[in-house]
Amino acid sequence: MALALAEARAAMARDEVPVGAVVLDACGAVLAQAGNGVEAGHDASAHAELLAMREAARLHGDARLTGCTVVVTLEPCPMCAAAMVHFRVARVIFGAYDSKSGGVEHGPRIFEQPRCLHRPEVVGGVGERESAALLKEFFRKRR
Repeated sequence: MALALAEARAAMARDEVPVGAVVLDACGAVLAQAGNGVEAGHDASAHAELLAMREAARLHGDARLTGCTVVVTLEPCPMCAAAMVHFRVARVIFGAYDSKSGGVEHGPRIFEQPRCLHRPEVVGGVGERESAALLKEFFRKRR
């Protein structure tokens, strides 16, 4: 989570929503890491976890991230959760819960849908306080 938080801080320094993600291989080695890139890339889909999973798949040489773990500072949104299904990640570890836009523990709960193709293990609330504090600070400054 420390690497994901560092990516979130770097994203905030670039005036992006402070979310960071890291993809670990089955042995725990870092495959890729990223922070949000929505504003810089003019790309609404450039969420940290999508950017990290895309890069990890490229480096891994496979469209499937079987056995891999995605560590992200915020509960994945429905778009990112659906992508995790298609990337076939083994587990998702996230920091802050997102009652407004989350797609794992809140909202559509993508992994719990009966027709979900793949259900990764989920661990939420890891580094929750620090992750939430970054987001609160970012949005407080914008208001």
